[in-house]
Amino acid sequence: MPFFHTRKQEKKVKVIFNNGLLFVESENGKQQAFPLEWFPKLLNASDEEREDWMQTDKGIHFNKLDLDITTS
Repeated sequence: MPFFHTRKQEKKVKVIFNNGLLFVESENGKQQAFPLEWFPKLLNASDEEREDWMQTDKGIHFNKLDLDITTS
């Protein structure tokens, strides 16, 4: 029987929603802002859907929305 071990990924960026914008701040302090109107799925998403994300090599993936945002 195989043994599976999972490890929660450490998030190196901050994701903040404020005033119709998505802010992504990297660990070095660089901040990018994206209007939510560019991403209708995020604009209409619940807080729960917005909070379920993971960092990828190229940006952010919102799991419940199946949405990728490139930040690099």
